[in-house]
Parts: sequence; structure tokens; C-alpha cells
Amino acid sequence: MAMAVVLVLLVVGTILFHFLSPWWFTPIASNWKMMDDTVNITFVVTGIVFVAVNLFMASAVFLYRHRQGRKAEYSPENKKLEWWLTILTSVGVAAMLTPGLFVWAKFVTVPKDAAVVEAVGQQWTWSYRFPGRDGVLGTTDAKLITPDNPFGIDPKDPKGADDILVSSQELHLPVNKPVKMLMRSKDVNHQFAVAQFRVKMDMVPGMVTYVWLTPTKTGSYDALCEQLCGMPHFSMRGRVVVDARSDFETWLSGQRTYAQMRSEVAGDATAGQALYVVCATCHGAAGQGLAVFRICRQPGFRGGRGRALGTGSAGPEGGVRELKRGIGGERGGCRDHSHGREAQLGSGHRLARLGPI
Repeated sequence: MAMAVVLVLLVVGTILFHFLSPWWFTPIASNWKMMDDTVNITFVVTGIVFVAVNLFMASAVFLYRHRQGRKAEYSPENKKLEWWLTILTSVGVAAMLTPGLFVWAKFVTVPKDAAVVEAVGQQWTWSYRFPGRDGVLGTTDAKLITPDNPFGIDPKDPKGADDILVSSQELHLPVNKPVKMLMRSKDVNHQFAVAQFRVKMDMVPGMVTYVWLTPTKTGSYDALCEQLCGMPHFSMRGRVVVDARSDFETWLSGQRTYAQMRSEVAGDATAGQALYVVCATCHGAAGQGLAVFRICRQPGFRGGRGRALGTGSAGPEGGVRELKRGIGGERGGCRDHSHGREAQLGSGHRLARLGPI
């Protein structure tokens, strides 16, 4: 009897939680409402099955509980019940799968008037490429990727000269304009995902994948990598800004082309060596990070065991405050978790030595 009451309370509590919970989908900002509808249909079908099965168990526990002098009836087969269960199960499965087939058919059918942009993932940053005035992206080859050619564009392909390169973490898209996003990775599996757009796709090294969408609301949205791609995977974040058409064109015109990048004067390593000394004071000559700063969770350029400066929940200002406390030798210091002791940085390692932050 108690078990029957527990099952009924479970059903009631689940239904109330579903309808009264404040947690729901992130507000949509693209044309992919079909995906939300498909998920809702799945909720309805599985919810009906959940309620029916649990209430059936509760009624069975109550009606067929042990009673003095009553014997159980053995009934190994019930063809009528089996037919009903088979039909209802088939209908339920079809109801969940059929909408997904319609979504997939639309997902792989890109509108002919869709603009094209390429998203490139690498540990642990994003970069983007737009076609130039010719409307065609130049060919690329992973073998051509170098620090001077980060996109691996073939310099012999004239179609790539006017390609517009975006090396920042911020991508701009025009509102109410279909966009086909080509996706590739330089190193490991990544996944470009913007929750408000619903669509997402893996970036697989050696392949070019794609999604398409139509942004429907202007605003700024987080772009995340949703494939575990290494230790600082959590910090592989970007922004997608959906602009009015005029604002988008203004932003795009301010980006450099591949031809402009190739014509830029190469950096002078000798001249930059003196400036690098300041960086190496904390991060190490080879970017490996110094042990005394890793105690304070400040890594080298190449990662380290801590978090990058300014990537914590307190943001860049909080990271700088933490660094100042450690370098300034304030009371309390930073805990070295590997040795379980308190480490103090001497007062000689003041910010004055490093220059202004």
C-alpha cells in the first residue's frame, strides 16, 4: 500500500516540476523552432508513457495486494493486451521519430540565397572567414597552415585573395539572412554551438562540415565548444553578434583580407625580444610558466595546471587582483595544493618590477 502511494506521489511531483519549473529552453533566436517542437513532442509521448506505467504499477500494487484467503490467478498470455501494447508502442515511437526526419530534411537543405561564412576551431580559440567580392572562398589545405597563414589558404588560388579574415573571437552575422556556416578544425574534434540558434555541428579534422540558420533576433550570444577538446576546453568561448544589415556591412568592411594580410610587414623578432622579457618574467622564457606563479594558479602561455589570467568567474579584473595579491606578498598567500602548504611570494616581487598591469 505504501509503495502505491509513493508511485502516485512520484507522478504528481514529476508533472508539477515539469510545468512549474523555471528552467526551460534558452529563448530561441533563429529559424529552428522545429527543433523545440520536436523536443516537446518527445516530452509529451514519454510523459504519457511515464504516467501510464507508474499509475498502472500503483493500481496493480493496490488491487492485487496480499489478502487472506485469496489466491493469485496464473495467466501466462493475453493476446488482446499484447496487440494493444504493440500498436501503442509503434505509434509512440513513430510520433517521436517522424518529426525528427522532417527536421533533418530541412537541416541538410541549404537555401540557395544563403550567405557563406567559415568557422575554424583550434585549441582553444575560434577564427572566421568570409568570401570577398567574388562571393567564393579560396581553397585551403591543412599543410599550408603556418603562423603567417593561419587559415591555410592556397596563395596560388586567386579566389582566396579577397577572402575576409576574422582572427578575433567575435563573429558578426546579419539578422534575417540565411547563413551557411562551413566548419573545420586544425587539430582535434571541436563543436561550434550557440544555444539560441539550436543547430550545432562537430568540427572534425580533415573534414568540412556545415550547418545553416537564419538569425531572427539582434543581440550578442555566447559561442561555445561542446566537445571536450583538451584541458582549457572550458575557456574556448566566443561571441556571435547578430546585427542589422547596415551594421554588419560596416563591421565586415573593417576586417582585413588575405591579400592585405600577406602584404603586411613581417614582425621584427629582434625588436620584440626586449618586450618579451616582461612577459617571460611571469610566464617563463619558453612559455612554460614559473612554478612560483603556478602556485597562484597563473599558467604559462601554453596552458599549465591553473586557469588563464582573467578566465575565472570574477573575470579579468578578478584575475588581475588575484595576481597582484600573490606578487605583492599579501598575507595569506596562495595555497600550493600539491604540497598542502602556504606559499608566500616575497615583497621583492612587486608589480613595479613587472611594470604596470
